[in-house]
Formats: sequence, C-alpha cells, structure tokens
Amino acid sequence: MIDSSDKNRATILGLAAIVLWSVTVGLARSLSERVGPLAGGAGVYLAAGALCRLRQGGRGSGGLPARYIFGCGSLFVLYLLSFYLAIGLSADRAEVLGVGLANYLWPSLTILFSLALLGKTAGPLIIPGSLLALGGVLLAMSDGAGVSISEMLAGAARRPGVHLLAAFGAVLWALYSNLTARWMGGRSESAVGSFMMTTGAALLGLAVLGLGPGGGGSFFGSWTPAAAGEALALGLATAAGYECWEASMRKGDVALVAAASYFTPLLSTIFSCLYLGVRPGTGLWAGCGLVVAGSLLSWRAVSDGRS
Repeated sequence: MIDSSDKNRATILGLAAIVLWSVTVGLARSLSERVGPLAGGAGVYLAAGALCRLRQGGRGSGGLPARYIFGCGSLFVLYLLSFYLAIGLSADRAEVLGVGLANYLWPSLTILFSLALLGKTAGPLIIPGSLLALGGVLLAMSDGAGVSISEMLAGAARRPGVHLLAAFGAVLWALYSNLTARWMGGRSESAVGSFMMTTGAALLGLAVLGLGPGGGGSFFGSWTPAAAGEALALGLATAAGYECWEASMRKGDVALVAAASYFTPLLSTIFSCLYLGVRPGTGLWAGCGLVVAGSLLSWRAVSDGRS
C-alpha cells in the first residue's frame, strides 16, 4: 500500500518530468539539426542510460519482475524507435508537427488504459476533456512553428503511414506507463537506465544503417565537440526526466500526471519562443486555454474505482 505522502511526492516527480521534457526541446532540435534525429537520439539515450547506471552504482535489474523487465522494457524501446523513425521519415516541418501531434495521443490513451489496467473509473467528461486538450495541443504546436493546421492535416492525408507510426508509439507509451504502475506499484527499484541504453544502441544501429536523414555514411564524422556537449546535457536532463516519470508511474496519481502531460508541447512551445526571441501569436494562448480546460476535465472525470 502506498501512503498519501509517498503518492504526493511521486506525483510531483511526474510533474517535474513534464517540465524537464518541455525545456529540453530547443536543445534537442539543435542536436537533431547537427547529426540527425536518429544519431542524436542514440547519443542522448546512451548518455542518459549510462548516467542512470552510474547513479545506481552499476547495479543490474536482478530481482525485478520478469514481466516488467521484458514487457515494459520492450514497450519503452519500441515506443522511442517508432517516434524517432517517424520524425526521421518526415518530409518537412509540417509533417514533423503532425507526427508530434499523433505522438501526443498518449496522455488520452494513458487515462483510457488506466480504466482497464488500473481499475479506474471515468465519467462522461473524459471525452470532451480529451478532445479539448488535444485541440489545444494542435493550436499551440501550429502557432509556435508558423505552420497552419490545414498544412498539418494535409500532410497526414498525403502520408498517413508516418503519422500512424507515431500514433502506434503513443499506444506503446500509454501501455508502458500503466503496466509500470500495475507491475511495479510501490517499489523503488527501476530498470529505466537499462531501457534507455538498449534504446540508444538500437537507434545507433538504425543511424549507422542510414535509415535517418542524410544516410549513414557520415554518422561518425558528423559529431563535433558542440554536438557531443549537447548530447551529454540532454542525456542528463533525459535521465532525470525518465527517472522522475518512472517513480511517478510506480507510486503517483497516474490520471493526474497523464492529464498534466498535455502541457508538455505547450510548455515546450513557450520555452522555445522565449529562447529564440519569437513572439507567440494568439493561437498559442488559445491553445493554452483549451489545454488547461481539457486537462482539468480529463483529470476530474477519472477516479479510483477501488476506493
């Protein structure tokens, strides 16, 4: 049984993960432009996994449930491979944003899957809440990048396979979050460092094979000291973010953190505008209002059916 103080602390860690993921987007874009999304992702996740293992003193994942190690581990790796491949296969900025939007189906799916996997119950507000929040994400992303919603939707119609790949990843991440809560609820141990290192190795293989933009021949030559520094900084932030998320899924309020996750693209857009000196338009603030309203409705609609 998880006491209320542990649950509150774990929930705060989940909110911290959302902020960490949001503020690193600008740095991730810079690294991706330098070396490509697959190579950049490989560097980040190898660094993040190594940092996690160092923090754990090099301890392995012995003693953890096999279904968590192999089940959740596979979901973790496959989610990130799906997402990075979808980004790498995107033809232009509008398509990248469409991929990002498809990926952000996961907060709604996390709440939905919690009904079956965690015994939660939901009221009728869950549907309008999810739609409002997703609509807010769409407005915020398009406004922050200067791409019209019609361009994003047209890209999805032209090449649906790329967007379906990102949506498939969203399903995997929602399953990962709920199954972590179900199989590891209350436990302090984690194999997330090993999951990240496996992801990094898989992304490295794809990059070397030339499946990302620019092919694989220039992979090793494309890394500069600046790119390596960005990968290390991102690895540190990524390690902290995923460790916080993992702790939140094990002990925190999954529905609340999932509803708050809608703010990730919104916050990342705001931080990017501030960092780049871009003045956000009205669409961003309208999206903000929709995300706030939708997230609150989604969270309020869900309750613990076992209480």
